[in-house]
Amino acid sequence: MSVVRYIADRVAVMYMGQIVEMGPGAEVLERPRHPYTQALIAAVPIPRGPRRGRLVLTGDVPSPANPPPGCRFHTRCPFAVDACRANQPPLEPLAATPDSPHHIACLRKNELQ
Repeated sequence: MSVVRYIADRVAVMYMGQIVEMGPGAEVLERPRHPYTQALIAAVPIPRGPRRGRLVLTGDVPSPANPPPGCRFHTRCPFAVDACRANQPPLEPLAATPDSPHHIACLRKNELQ
């Protein structure tokens, strides 16, 4: 992940074959908004410096051959609600303007910081 920060202008994070977060590399790595991106970044070891809090994912990883209905991440997401189990979230801009460079696929995107 630290290498990505220096070589990538844009980053796309995928979970089970679908993009869950995409945007400017520095912004996605410094301010991840999707719970899966947050868990990925929290798992990166820091050789020197303060430890960051780990977001430990629970639940079973679903089969990619038979993904669950709704959001593919809902079986492991600590923020999932009933709507997540029924509806697949579209990849949408975070900001109110459609030309926003940071996109996230989460039904609760406006609630999660």
